[in-house]
Amino acid sequence: MHAIAPADLTLRPFHLLDQQWALLVAGAERPNPMTVAWGGFGTLWNRPVVTVFVRPTRFTFELLTREPSFTLSFLPDAWRDALELCGTRSGRDTDKWAASGLVPEPSEMIPVPRVAQAELAFECRVLATTDLDPARFLDPSIAKLYPLADYHRMYFGHVLAAWTRQELTEGVPSG
Repeated sequence: MHAIAPADLTLRPFHLLDQQWALLVAGAERPNPMTVAWGGFGTLWNRPVVTVFVRPTRFTFELLTREPSFTLSFLPDAWRDALELCGTRSGRDTDKWAASGLVPEPSEMIPVPRVAQAELAFECRVLATTDLDPARFLDPSIAKLYPLADYHRMYFGHVLAAWTRQELTEGVPSG
Protein backbone atom coordinates (compact mmCIF):
# COMPACT_ATOMS: atom_id res chain seq x y z
CA MET A 1 0.00 0.00 0.00
CA HIS A 2 1.06 3.56 -0.49
CA ALA A 3 0.07 6.86 1.08
CA ILE A 4 -2.37 9.12 -0.74
CA ALA A 5 -3.99 12.46 -0.02
CA PRO A 6 -7.64 11.82 0.94
CA ALA A 7 -8.81 14.31 -1.72
CA ASP A 8 -7.17 12.17 -4.43
CA LEU A 9 -9.19 9.04 -3.68
CA THR A 10 -11.72 7.84 -6.22
CA LEU A 11 -14.26 5.63 -4.49
CA ARG A 12 -17.93 4.76 -4.12
CA PRO A 13 -18.67 5.71 -0.50
CA PHE A 14 -22.18 4.24 -0.32
CA HIS A 15 -20.99 0.92 -1.72
CA LEU A 16 -17.94 0.82 0.54
CA LEU A 17 -19.89 1.11 3.77
CA ASP A 18 -23.26 -0.44 2.99
CA GLN A 19 -22.18 -3.29 0.74
CA GLN A 20 -18.47 -3.93 1.29
CA TRP A 21 -18.30 -3.02 4.99
CA ALA A 22 -15.16 -1.98 6.85
CA LEU A 23 -13.12 -2.91 9.88
CA LEU A 24 -12.87 -0.24 12.53
CA VAL A 25 -9.84 -0.99 14.70
CA ALA A 26 -9.67 0.68 18.12
CA GLY A 27 -7.36 0.23 21.07
CA ALA A 28 -3.64 0.87 21.33
CA GLU A 29 -2.77 -1.76 23.94
CA ARG A 30 -5.14 -4.51 22.81
CA PRO A 31 -6.40 -3.53 19.35
CA ASN A 32 -9.79 -4.91 18.37
CA PRO A 33 -11.25 -5.03 14.83
CA MET A 34 -15.02 -4.49 14.63
CA THR A 35 -17.06 -4.61 11.43
CA VAL A 36 -18.95 -1.43 10.59
CA ALA A 37 -21.41 -0.59 7.83
CA TRP A 38 -22.51 2.86 9.01
CA GLY A 39 -20.54 6.02 8.49
CA GLY A 40 -19.56 8.63 6.02
CA PHE A 41 -16.81 10.63 4.37
CA GLY A 42 -16.60 14.37 4.02
CA THR A 43 -15.08 17.62 5.11
CA LEU A 44 -15.68 19.20 8.50
CA TRP A 45 -13.79 22.07 10.13
CA ASN A 46 -11.68 22.29 6.95
CA ARG A 47 -10.38 18.75 7.47
CA PRO A 48 -11.00 15.41 5.76
CA VAL A 49 -13.28 13.48 8.12
CA VAL A 50 -14.61 9.95 8.47
CA THR A 51 -17.66 9.32 10.66
CA VAL A 52 -18.37 5.98 12.32
CA PHE A 53 -21.04 4.81 14.75
CA VAL A 54 -20.48 2.54 17.77
CA ARG A 55 -22.98 1.35 20.39
CA PRO A 56 -21.99 1.86 24.05
CA THR A 57 -22.41 -1.88 24.69
CA ARG A 58 -19.53 -2.73 22.34
CA PHE A 59 -15.99 -3.46 23.49
CA THR A 60 -14.80 -1.04 20.81
CA PHE A 61 -16.67 1.77 22.61
CA GLU A 62 -14.50 1.19 25.70
CA LEU A 63 -11.35 1.17 23.58
CA LEU A 64 -12.27 4.44 21.85
CA THR A 65 -12.85 6.02 25.26
CA ARG A 66 -9.31 5.05 26.37
CA GLU A 67 -7.56 5.97 23.11
CA PRO A 68 -9.42 8.45 20.88
CA SER A 69 -8.06 7.22 17.57
CA PHE A 70 -9.01 4.47 15.14
CA THR A 71 -8.30 3.00 11.76
CA LEU A 72 -10.89 2.18 9.15
CA SER A 73 -9.87 -0.58 6.73
CA PHE A 74 -11.67 -1.90 3.65
CA LEU A 75 -10.88 -5.46 2.57
CA PRO A 76 -11.18 -7.39 -0.69
CA ASP A 77 -14.17 -9.75 -1.08
CA ALA A 78 -11.98 -12.74 -0.21
CA TRP A 79 -12.06 -11.54 3.43
CA ARG A 80 -15.86 -11.45 3.78
CA ASP A 81 -15.81 -14.31 6.31
CA ALA A 82 -13.38 -12.33 8.47
CA LEU A 83 -15.73 -9.34 8.32
CA GLU A 84 -18.62 -11.57 9.38
CA LEU A 85 -16.62 -12.92 12.31
CA CYS A 86 -15.50 -9.46 13.45
CA GLY A 87 -19.10 -8.25 13.31
CA THR A 88 -20.61 -11.11 15.30
CA ARG A 89 -18.08 -11.82 18.07
CA SER A 90 -16.97 -9.62 20.92
CA GLY A 91 -13.35 -8.66 21.36
CA ARG A 92 -13.88 -8.93 25.12
CA ASP A 93 -13.59 -12.71 24.91
CA THR A 94 -12.27 -13.42 21.40
CA ASP A 95 -8.93 -12.62 19.79
CA LYS A 96 -10.46 -11.65 16.45
CA TRP A 97 -7.05 -11.29 14.79
CA ALA A 98 -6.23 -14.95 15.45
CA ALA A 99 -9.76 -16.21 14.78
CA SER A 100 -10.07 -14.39 11.44
CA GLY A 101 -6.56 -14.68 10.07
CA LEU A 102 -6.29 -10.90 9.84
CA VAL A 103 -2.92 -9.28 10.52
CA PRO A 104 -2.40 -5.95 12.31
CA GLU A 105 -0.03 -3.53 10.59
CA PRO A 106 1.47 -0.54 12.42
CA SER A 107 0.02 2.85 11.58
CA GLU A 108 2.22 5.83 10.83
CA MET A 109 0.31 8.57 12.69
CA ILE A 110 -1.58 6.88 15.56
CA PRO A 111 -0.95 4.02 18.02
CA VAL A 112 -3.79 1.89 16.60
CA PRO A 113 -2.90 -0.57 13.80
CA ARG A 114 -4.37 -0.86 10.34
CA VAL A 115 -5.34 -4.20 8.79
CA ALA A 116 -2.54 -5.55 6.57
CA GLN A 117 -4.98 -7.17 4.11
CA ALA A 118 -6.79 -3.86 3.44
CA GLU A 119 -7.06 -2.36 -0.02
CA LEU A 120 -7.92 1.01 1.54
CA ALA A 121 -7.21 2.23 5.08
CA PHE A 122 -7.58 5.47 7.02
CA GLU A 123 -5.74 6.51 10.19
CA CYS A 124 -7.98 8.81 12.23
CA ARG A 125 -7.82 10.90 15.39
CA VAL A 126 -11.22 11.54 17.03
CA LEU A 127 -12.10 15.24 16.85
CA ALA A 128 -15.54 15.07 18.46
CA THR A 129 -18.37 12.72 19.36
CA THR A 130 -22.11 13.03 19.63
CA ASP A 131 -24.66 10.59 20.98
CA LEU A 132 -27.78 9.77 19.00
CA ASP A 133 -30.81 11.12 20.86
CA PRO A 134 -34.09 9.25 20.21
CA ALA A 135 -36.01 12.45 20.95
CA ARG A 136 -34.51 13.83 17.73
CA PHE A 137 -35.50 10.91 15.46
CA LEU A 138 -37.92 12.33 12.90
CA ASP A 139 -38.78 8.90 11.52
CA PRO A 140 -40.48 6.87 14.31
CA SER A 141 -39.38 3.55 12.75
CA ILE A 142 -35.76 4.29 13.74
CA ALA A 143 -36.50 3.91 17.46
CA LYS A 144 -37.59 0.30 16.82
CA LEU A 145 -33.99 -0.50 15.86
CA TYR A 146 -32.97 0.09 19.50
CA PRO A 147 -34.94 -2.35 21.68
CA LEU A 148 -32.21 -2.09 24.34
CA ALA A 149 -32.06 1.74 24.13
CA ASP A 150 -28.31 1.44 23.37
CA TYR A 151 -28.13 4.37 20.98
CA HIS A 152 -24.98 4.76 18.92
CA ARG A 153 -22.27 7.32 19.51
CA MET A 154 -21.04 9.06 16.38
CA TYR A 155 -17.28 9.56 16.13
CA PHE A 156 -15.84 12.27 13.89
CA GLY A 157 -12.37 11.08 12.87
CA HIS A 158 -9.86 13.47 11.33
CA VAL A 159 -8.16 11.51 8.53
CA LEU A 160 -4.47 11.94 9.29
CA ALA A 161 -3.28 9.40 6.71
CA ALA A 162 -4.85 7.37 3.92
CA TRP A 163 -3.40 4.23 2.39
CA THR A 164 -4.53 2.53 -0.79
CA ARG A 165 -3.75 0.06 -3.52
CA GLN A 166 -3.13 1.48 -7.00
CA GLU A 167 -6.54 0.49 -8.40
CA LEU A 168 -8.30 3.06 -6.16
CA THR A 169 -6.22 5.92 -7.58
CA GLU A 170 -6.53 5.23 -11.30
CA GLY A 171 -6.49 8.47 -13.23
CA VAL A 172 -4.95 10.45 -10.37
CA PRO A 173 -1.68 12.11 -11.34
CA SER A 174 1.27 10.98 -9.23
CA GLY A 175 3.74 13.33 -7.63
